[in-house]
Amino acid sequence: MVCKRRVGLAVQLVIALALLVPASAGAQDTIGKWVDVFQPSVLNQKQQRQELEWFKQAAEPMQGLEIKSVAEGITTHKWEAKVLAQAFYEITGIKVTHDIIGEGEVVDRVQRQIQTQRKIYDIYVNDADLIGTHLRLDSALNLSDYMKGEGAEVTNPMLDLDDFLNPEFGQDYDGNQLQLPDQQFANLYWFRYDWFTDPKYKKEFQDEYGYELGVPVNWAAYEDIAEFFTGKTIDGQTVYGHMDYGKKSPSLGWRFTDAWLSIAGVGDKGLPNGYPVDEWGIRVDGKTPVGASVERGGAANSPAAVYATTKYVEWLKKYAPPYAASMTWSEAGPTPARGNVAQRVFQYITWLSDPAFNSPDSPVTDATGKPVWRVAPTPHGKYWDEGMKVGYQDAGSWTILKDSVTGKYRKAAWLWAQFCVSKSVCLKKFLVGRTPIRKSTVFSDYLAKEEEKGTYGGIVTFYKSPVEHMWTDSGPNVPHYPLLAEQWWKNVALAVTGEATPQEAMDSLAYKMDDLMGKMRLNQYSPKLNPKKSREYWLSQPGSPKPVRSEEEPETMPYDEMLKKWKNQ
Repeated sequence: MVCKRRVGLAVQLVIALALLVPASAGAQDTIGKWVDVFQPSVLNQKQQRQELEWFKQAAEPMQGLEIKSVAEGITTHKWEAKVLAQAFYEITGIKVTHDIIGEGEVVDRVQRQIQTQRKIYDIYVNDADLIGTHLRLDSALNLSDYMKGEGAEVTNPMLDLDDFLNPEFGQDYDGNQLQLPDQQFANLYWFRYDWFTDPKYKKEFQDEYGYELGVPVNWAAYEDIAEFFTGKTIDGQTVYGHMDYGKKSPSLGWRFTDAWLSIAGVGDKGLPNGYPVDEWGIRVDGKTPVGASVERGGAANSPAAVYATTKYVEWLKKYAPPYAASMTWSEAGPTPARGNVAQRVFQYITWLSDPAFNSPDSPVTDATGKPVWRVAPTPHGKYWDEGMKVGYQDAGSWTILKDSVTGKYRKAAWLWAQFCVSKSVCLKKFLVGRTPIRKSTVFSDYLAKEEEKGTYGGIVTFYKSPVEHMWTDSGPNVPHYPLLAEQWWKNVALAVTGEATPQEAMDSLAYKMDDLMGKMRLNQYSPKLNPKKSREYWLSQPGSPKPVRSEEEPETMPYDEMLKKWKNQ
C-alpha cells in the first residue's frame, strides 16, 4: 500500500515537472540535433540555432501542412530529399515530399502546370535556363515583389542574396528575382594532372608538337593533346585523349545548348550570354528575339556553328572510347573515373562528387585518396573573342508557379526553398554534392584548408578565381526553352549519324527555330523575326555571325602557373 502510494506520488511529480518544461524545449532539442548534423557550417552554432529557430517560428501558422517539390536526380537533390526534408519537417512541422525525377520530366511537368494552371507541385527546382520562358509567359512568382509584400513575414532575415554566387541567373531583364539558385555546377575542362606533369609525356609531347603539354587554352591545343594520348598504353590499358557522348537522345541537345556553340565562339561579346547574338545563335533586338538563322541575323547555322558541330563529330569518332557514341549525358558523366581518359573538353562537375572520382581505390586517386585529376577553364574555339562567355553553369533554381500555388502553400514552399539554401546547411550541402551557390561557402576557412590538401581537384579554386563569372546559364533570350531545346538533339543527331553534313544539320536547326519563333505569341517580348537578307550581308557586318576564320595556333598553360596568376589577381 505504502509502496503504491510512493509510486503514485512519483508519477504525479514527473507529470508536474513535465508541465514546467517550456513548450519550445522539444523543438530546441530538435534544432540542436540538426545543428550537429549540419557541421561544418559557415555559421557558428549559436547563429545556426538562431536561423533554424526563425524557420520554426515563421512556419507555425503552416504546421501540419504537406507540400510537394521536385528536382532532377543529382546527388545534391537526393540529399535534400533524404536529409533536409526530414530536418525541415522536424523543425517546422511542414511535411515535404521532394520527388527526384529526370531533368526532362521536370521540364515537362513545369510546362503542364503552366498550361493547365492545375497544381502538380508546390515548387520546382527548375533550371534557370527557363528564365526566358518564365519572363515571357509571366508564369513564375516574382520573388522580389513577394519578399517585400505578401511573403515578407516568411522571408528569412538571414537569406542574404548578396552572398549568392550568381543570383542574376534567375533574374528577368529588369533585375527581378524570378528563380532562386539552389545548386549550380559548371562545365569545366577535366584532365589527368598526373599524366600532364609526367616528365616522360611532357618530353614526348614537346618533341612531337613543338610546345609544352599543359592545360589547353584553345581547341587547337585540345585536339593535339587528344591525338597525343589516344592509343597509348598507360597503367596496362589503352587510353583515349577525349571523352564525350553521342546517343540520339534529349541529352545530346544539352551538350550543344549548354554552351558548345559559345565555347566555339559563335555568339557576340558581352556577358552573360553575348549581345546582340547569344550563345544559342539567337539575335535579340532589345529584349525581342529576331532570328536564329544567318539570313535573319542569327548564327545557329553560321560558319562558327558548323565548325563547332564538325569538331564535335570528328573528336567523338577519332579520340573518344568507341562506346562513347552510344552513351547519354548521365552514362558519360562518371566514365573518366575509369582511368583511361586523358582529358574532357567539358565535364559537369556535379559528377565529380561521385565516389568513383574520390574513393581511395579509384584509378583516378592517389594512395591517400586525393584526386590525380584537376579541373580548369574550358578551352575555346577559333571564333571565340576576348569578352565572351566561355562555359556553362547549370543553375537549378527554386521556382514557384504563381497562378497555381497561392496562400499558405506558397508560403510553405518559399520557406522550404530558403531552408535548402540557408547558410546553416550550404557548406554541408557542398561537401555532399559539390554544387556551390554561396560565396560564404567557397571562401570558408574549412574549404580553404581542404583546398590546400587538393581534396576537390580544383573545384573550389575555380569558384574563387576571377574567371568564374564567365560561366553562365542559357540566359533570358531563349524565348521558349522546352520547345526550342527539343529541336537541337534531333538535328545535331543527323550530323552524328552521318545522315546530314554539319552544315545541313545546323541549317535545319536554324530554320526550324526561326519557324517556331515566328509562330510564338507570348505575353511579353515575344519573338518578331527580322526580314530575310543574304548570308553575305550578315557575314560582312561587325560581330556575329562571323565569316570563316583561318586555323589558330595551339596554346597551352601550365596548370600551376594558372593558379598563381589567379591568386595574384
